[in-house]
Amino acid sequence: MSKLPIRPTFGLALALVTFAAAAANGPVTVRYDHPENFAETREVKAFAPSRADPGYLDRLKGYIEKKAAKSLEPGQKLDIVVTDLDRAGSYLPSVGSPNPVRVVKDVYPPRMTLHFRLLDSQGRVIREGERKLTDLGFMYDNPGGFSDTDPLRYEKHMIDRWLARGPANL
Repeated sequence: MSKLPIRPTFGLALALVTFAAAAANGPVTVRYDHPENFAETREVKAFAPSRADPGYLDRLKGYIEKKAAKSLEPGQKLDIVVTDLDRAGSYLPSVGSPNPVRVVKDVYPPRMTLHFRLLDSQGRVIREGERKLTDLGFMYDNPGGFSDTDPLRYEKHMIDRWLARGPANL
C-alpha cells in the first residue's frame, strides 16, 4: 500500500481552501429567502412530493452567479435575494398516478421575484430594486444553448434575458 507524500496532499488541500474562499468572495452572491415558501416548493409538496428535487436551487444559484459575474464591470458586486420562484410548467393533480409528471404549457411560465443590489468597487450602491421576472413567451422563444433535458432551461433563459440588459439596466 503506497502512501501519498504529505506535500502534494497539503498543496491540494490548500488549493481547495483557496478556491472555496475565492468563490465565496466572488462578485455575485445569490441567496434564497425562505425557499420553503416559494410557489414552486408549495406546488411540489402538494402534488408531487416524490418529485422533489432539493438540488435545483443550488444548480440555479450556481448558474446565476456564473452568468451575472460575466455581465459586471471590473470591481462591481451584485447581491441577489430570490424571494419567490415558480418554475415553468406545473404538476397537475391526477387520480391514481403514483408518478406525477410536470406539464409544461404556455399557461405555466417561469416566474421569479428577486431583490438586487449592485455595488461599485468602493461598496457604494449603484442600483437597487425588486424585479418580478416572467417569460410569457418561453415556449416560443428558443432558449438556445440549453439541452432539452435541462430541467432549468426556461428559468436560465429568463435569467439570461434579465442579465442581457447590462448592469446599468438591471
